[in-house]
Order: sequence, then structure tokens, then C-alpha cells
Amino acid sequence: MDGTGTGRGATAMGRARPRRGALPLLAISGAGILLLSFSLAVSVGAVFVPGATVWGVLVNAVLPGTVAPDWPRGHAAIVWDLRLPRAILATLVGAGLAVTGAALQAVTRNPLADPHLLGISSGAAFGAILALLHTGLFLGLSTVPLLAFAGALVTTMLVLGVAQAARATSADRMVLAGVAVSFIVMALANMLIFLGDPRATHTVVFWMLGGLGLAQWGHLVWPLIVLVPLGLWLWLRSGDLNAMTVGDETAATLGLNVARFRLTVFVAGAMITGVMVAFSGIIGFVGLMVPHIVRMVVGGDHARVLPAAALAGAILLLWADIAARTVMAPEDMPIGIVTGLVGGLFFVWLLRRRHI
Repeated sequence: MDGTGTGRGATAMGRARPRRGALPLLAISGAGILLLSFSLAVSVGAVFVPGATVWGVLVNAVLPGTVAPDWPRGHAAIVWDLRLPRAILATLVGAGLAVTGAALQAVTRNPLADPHLLGISSGAAFGAILALLHTGLFLGLSTVPLLAFAGALVTTMLVLGVAQAARATSADRMVLAGVAVSFIVMALANMLIFLGDPRATHTVVFWMLGGLGLAQWGHLVWPLIVLVPLGLWLWLRSGDLNAMTVGDETAATLGLNVARFRLTVFVAGAMITGVMVAFSGIIGFVGLMVPHIVRMVVGGDHARVLPAAALAGAILLLWADIAARTVMAPEDMPIGIVTGLVGGLFFVWLLRRRHI
């Protein structure tokens, strides 16, 4: 983390700047794809609901009586109570993990950095499992996201500490430190499962494999109130993130307190990841894939990368959820399996193109 990883990391994160006139078209196209993906995610499932019904239910919920309810009452319940919260959660989680991955890759100058590979997701899962199987909801509904954030934050500090102690300053060794800590934390999480009530451990599979099936309207406020302010803060610090990708020395000459800024970004990433994992489980590779894809399209300026990553991450997870619900219909495949398969193939593709 002292600048020795600048070479490959900075090169991998630097992309040609797109033409200025293309950016509005890209933004409009991305928003259109997001709306189409969202509509399809609510429509598909064991019971298909037409898109007109989906938007009719949504409009009537916001502006009662606007659309004549000519659809079956069961369809309205499926859309409003089950699929809309799930699609919104997928949008928030995908955006949050992608933004976190882009920020972590910038401050570490490490194209492999993401919440999953750096062990942050494992720490969040540890906190969630601890709350579910051992402490109970002693703080009410906020217990799981708070302990998930605490686990993510402690794991982040451990990764930084191990990297510092081992002098793992290069990009590759930083990832190895994260993987090592992740294995340790997951071993401890498995021990919590082993020591927990066997009748309750089936609920932990949700966090281990990732899924959106437990989404509820009351849960959505947590990822929303974390992602919006922290995502906005990261976007406002886009210039500092750009400076970090060049090197610690250059960033310091621009007046940036490098160590403090890096730590702050790690804490923000831990908070976003912890809350997302609390309600979606461990969903890997989103934070790794999306920033690379986005930089190929919009360039390396984080003022464009971060909002584009949020948009692309939301679209990716919506489609991953669609695949998870249709491949083995009427059963839901854990969404972590889908992102793991796609992410692994993308990782191999990155290696072949020598982007990392």
C-alpha cells in the first residue's frame, strides 16, 4: 500500500476517455436497460406476470386509482409483496457491491480488489451468523446489519494489519492477505454454525450461498440509507480516487492525506458491504467484474466510473436473479452460484487479456 503496486494496477485501471457526446447516450441507454431489466425481474418466476400488470400495480401503489385494476388479485400480491422488494434489493445490492469494488480498486491500485476477495464479505457473513444463531436480535431488526457491519469492519482492519505486518505492499500480495484472512474468518463462521442450534442452521445457508428470497419492504431502508450517502460521498471524492490510482506520492503532493483517505474508503466499503450482506448473503465477483467492464466503456475517471458501476451492478444482479429463478424453476437457485460461475469465467477472461 505504499505505492509499489502502481505499475500494473494503474495500467489496468486506466482506459481511453470516451467521446463527450457519447456519455449522455450511454446514460440514457443504461437507464433504459435498467428499467427493462427491473420490469422483467418482477415479471418472471413460477407465475408469469405481464409487464403491463407490473407497472399498473406499481403506479396504483404510488397514485391509487390511476390504473383500472383489471388483473387478478393474486398477481397484485405477487408483484407488490414478493417480487418488487426482491428486485429493489437486487438493484441496491448490485449497485453497492459494484461501487465498493471500484473504490477499493482505486485506493489499493489493485485490479483484483473487491469486497469478496478482500474478505470483507466473509466478515459480514460472520457477523450475520453470530446474530442469527447465538446473540439473537437483541437490538431488534437492526441487530443483523449492525453485527454484519462490525464483522466487515473488523475483517477489513485484519486485512490491513496482516498486509502491513507481512509488508504485502504489492497488488498481488494484498489480495493474498485478503484471501488468507477470508479463510480464517470463514472457518470461524463455520465453527459458529457447528456450535449453533441445528434446527436454525438451515437459515444460515442463505448467507453462505447468497440469495434475495427473504427481501421485505421493511428491510430495504437499511441498504438505501447506507448506499445513498456513502455512494454520494465516494462520488464527491472522485478526484481523490483518481489521484490514488496514480500513486501515493502523487496523491500526497496534491495535498491528500493518503493513509487517512484509504482507511476512510475501507470503512465506507465495509459499511456498505456489511449491510448488503446482511440482507443478501455472500454474493461474490460483482465488485470485481463491474468496475472493469465499466472502465472499458466510460474510461478511468471515477466521476463517471462510480455512477456507471452502480448502474451496471444493479443490472447485472437483476439478471443474475432472473437466471437464479428460471434455470431450476420453480426452485430458486442461490444467486451466489450464478455470480460465482459468471465471475469465475470473467476472471479467466481478464487473465487471458492480461488486464491484471
